[in-house]
Amino acid sequence: MNAFRTFARTTVSLLILGIGLSAEALADTARDLTGTWTWVSIEGTRPDGTKYQPFGPTPKGFVVFDGNGRFAFLLTSSGRPKFATNNREQGTPDEYKAAMQGSIAYSGTYSINDKTLIFNIEASTYPNAEGIQQKRTIALTDDELKYYNPSPTMGGTAETVLKRVK
Repeated sequence: MNAFRTFARTTVSLLILGIGLSAEALADTARDLTGTWTWVSIEGTRPDGTKYQPFGPTPKGFVVFDGNGRFAFLLTSSGRPKFATNNREQGTPDEYKAAMQGSIAYSGTYSINDKTLIFNIEASTYPNAEGIQQKRTIALTDDELKYYNPSPTMGGTAETVLKRVK
């Protein structure tokens, strides 16, 4: 009987400790996400299974997560053509198309639930994204953030790698 009680107490203690560690690990994930991250790569997969880099081999921009649950997200293709007029209100249809297809920016609030990063988008350069919630499955280390996007605004799926700005 003593062996059974010892086993039961040990098991319950380990379960409680495990629950405590999980809650602490979750809190650390949110805290560790705070800061500025820059793009390393984005690989899209179209519905037919073909892979592509929607923002080219060297995407530019950043994501900033503050400690109060707010974020700002800017992503552009490098090498986008400049407007010939040097005036953003006087572009050609082709210049506007390249600018729109080669960039996305949004901001709002974020939260983390287990290994899911949740963006609540308040403002976006893509109006259809405003007012929606986007979820990403994440893997986070000290200097690298990877996430899987099951429904990017360009269709298909996407896998992203960012690195922490020091």
